Amino acid sequence: MTLARDDSKQILMQTFKHSSSTLPVWRVATQACLDDLNPLPPGARLGFVYTTDYHAEYLPDIVALCREKTGIEHWVGSVGIGILSTGQEYLDVPALTMMVAGIPESAFRILPNLTSPEDLLRHGNEFTVANQPPWFGMVHGDPRNPHIAELIEHAATRTETGFLVGGLTSSRGHHYQVADKAMEGGLSGVMFAKQVAVTTRLTQGVSPLGPHHVITQCRDNIILSLDHRPSLDVLKEDIGELLSRKLEQLGGYIFVGLPTQDSDTDDYLVRQLVGIDPETKYIAVGDNVELGQALMFCRRDSTSAVVDMQRMLDSIQRVLTGKPKGAVYYSCLGRGANMFGPNSEELKMISQTLGDIPLVGFFANGEICRNRLYGWTGVLTVFT
Repeated sequence: MTLARDDSKQILMQTFKHSSSTLPVWRVATQACLDDLNPLPPGARLGFVYTTDYHAEYLPDIVALCREKTGIEHWVGSVGIGILSTGQEYLDVPALTMMVAGIPESAFRILPNLTSPEDLLRHGNEFTVANQPPWFGMVHGDPRNPHIAELIEHAATRTETGFLVGGLTSSRGHHYQVADKAMEGGLSGVMFAKQVAVTTRLTQGVSPLGPHHVITQCRDNIILSLDHRPSLDVLKEDIGELLSRKLEQLGGYIFVGLPTQDSDTDDYLVRQLVGIDPETKYIAVGDNVELGQALMFCRRDSTSAVVDMQRMLDSIQRVLTGKPKGAVYYSCLGRGANMFGPNSEELKMISQTLGDIPLVGFFANGEICRNRLYGWTGVLTVFT
C-alpha cells in the first residue's frame, strides 16, 4: 500500500542518517554510533534505535545517552535477537543501530505504552498529530502481552488509513520497546501526519501448496473438517504422499494460511501447524479459527521468498519519483539466513534495488502490517 500520495500536502523532509556498531560494550558502541551521526542532519527531530538482546538490559541507558548527546528528544525502537542495517544483518552478536530523521515535530507524535484495551481510551489525545488524526503509525510490541493483537487492531482504527507497521520484540532477556524511553509490556511507537510521505509493502515467506478450503467444523484452534471432509485427509492430499508419511516432521515446514478478506492484494496470515491427531483426523493451528473461514496449506519456501521479496521491492521502486530518504524494515526471525542465505542476502536485495539508503530495523517475533499480526513476513517502509 502507498501512503501520503498528495504531493501538495507533503513536507520537505531533510536528510536521514544512520550508523551501526558491533562493539561489545554498550556505552562504547553507543558513543561510536553517535560519533558517526555527527554532524546531525538539518532538522533531525526523531531517532530510531534498535539493539540486539546482548545490550537489552542497557537500552534505557542507551536511549538516555542518545538524548543527551544529540539533543533529539524523541526516540523509538526495540530489541531483537537480530537487528538490521543498510545491507547488513547482525544476528546473535552484540550490535546496535540507529537512524536520525529530518522530520519536524509538528508531523509526528510519540505513542506511549498501551498495555490494555482500556489504555486506548485513556490515551486518546496521543492519537492525534497537530490536532488531526494520524495518517499511519510505526509501532513495536511486547509478544508476552495477551492483548497485543487486539491492541494492534484497535490502534490501527485510530489512523486515517487504518494502517500500522512494526514488529514484536524478540529477546532472550528484557523485552524493551522505546517510545521516548524504554519500557516493556505493551504497544508503543510513533504516529505520523499525512504530510510524511511513505510507501510500505509486505512480502511473504511461505508459499501456498494447494487451493483454498472452507472450515466446515471447528472448535477454538482445532479444525475438525475442511470442505466437509476430515481435515487431516485434506492436509495429506495437499502435501502429497511423501510428506504424508512423515507427519511428525511437518512442524516448521508446513503452515496454515488464512486469507484476509479486506486486503487489496492476495494476502494471507501464516499460522503454525501445532498438532495432528491421526485417530480423529483433526488438526490444530496456532490461532483460533471460525466456521466458514477460508484456509490453505503453505510451505516454507526459500525460492518463493526470494521471488516475492523482489516483487515487493520492484513494486516500491515503480512508485518512487526519486531516491528514498530512509527506510525501516521488520523481518521475521525465521527469515534472514534461514531463507536467504548467510551473507545478509535479504538486506542486500533491498540495497541492490533501492540503493544504499539509510535503513534500520530488526528481526521480529511477529510483524505488524495494516491492523494485523503476521508471521514469516517482511514489512518495508520507505520514507520518500
